[in-house]
Amino acid sequence: ILFGLLVVVSLAAGLLQSTGIALSIGPLSAMDFHVGGAIAAVPLAVWHVAARRVRLRPADMSRRAALRGGAVLAGAAAAYAMSEVVVRASALPGASRRFTGSYEAGSHNPDQLPISSWMFDPVPEINTSSWSLRTPGRAWTYEQLYAFDDRMTAPLDCTGGFYSAQDWAGARLDRLIGDASGASIRVVSHTGYDRRFALTSASNLLLATRIGGRPLDPGHGFPVRLVATDQRGFWWVKWVVAIEVDEVPHWWQSPFPLQ
Repeated sequence: ILFGLLVVVSLAAGLLQSTGIALSIGPLSAMDFHVGGAIAAVPLAVWHVAARRVRLRPADMSRRAALRGGAVLAGAAAAYAMSEVVVRASALPGASRRFTGSYEAGSHNPDQLPISSWMFDPVPEINTSSWSLRTPGRAWTYEQLYAFDDRMTAPLDCTGGFYSAQDWAGARLDRLIGDASGASIRVVSHTGYDRRFALTSASNLLLATRIGGRPLDPGHGFPVRLVATDQRGFWWVKWVVAIEVDEVPHWWQSPFPLQ
């Protein structure tokens, strides 16, 4: 019963999010319920399978079983397509969402950019007089980084369900790592959070000190944060303290950060 309830909650919240009928329920977002319900259901599903093991039968691997499975998938795809048609025909708020499912929030207005962090990362208090950025071969002060004026307009697309296009300024990573050689770049936060990128993408990554022409605030990554175009928000590491180059492949990391 609990498993079924969690599945219903996840599906219902996903429907509210995709249609835009209700993006929040009390202090939590529809995405919180959608993802939370699904995650909570996983251990129950594992427990059920482990407690009631059923051996595979030849009939389970038959052509008829494969056709049934294909029909279920086709039905799900058709239901999704129909829901999209209804959302657009009814001019529901969901019709304006991005291809990722995110809704626009405060583009080109830093004051309206929502603050979000991965899991339980608190917003740190960083004193730039004692702070520095470690890169291959040297360390940079905040003032040195602030002097760079590489610019980029890019949308921060958060898995929490919003996106916001902002004007960022700072230093491209290829300027900071120089001729360092390796397979990947590891960007590390003050909190220990990190993400890896292919070394060849350095010129497309910006270490931002400013947003909308003014310094970042703590909630948005002060003193410096990564701007990773074409990547979801959890790749945009905040409160960066180190940029490392090594031989570890950029794909040698979990799809989502675990810390």
